[in-house]
Amino acid sequence: MRKAEEKDDIPAEIDFSGGVRGKHKNRFGADTTLVLLEPDVCKTFPNAKAVNSALRLLMKAGAKATKASATSLEKAS
Repeated sequence: MRKAEEKDDIPAEIDFSGGVRGKHKNRFGADTTLVLLEPDVCKTFPNAKAVNSALRLLMKAGAKATKASATSLEKAS
């Protein structure tokens, strides 16, 4: 008996009998990372484009801050 059959956590009203295993596996490439967003974050960033835009902005800000820190450390030396 498989482990999944031993411990069935899926409610009886959910029926996956018509499901197709791996149906969407090719939709995302090997370089894709899927993350689960909290509900409050989803309200602010409703789609992938909005999330990616915000993260790129944050990356730029972080890079500028790192560069500024490195510059100030060089001046202090």
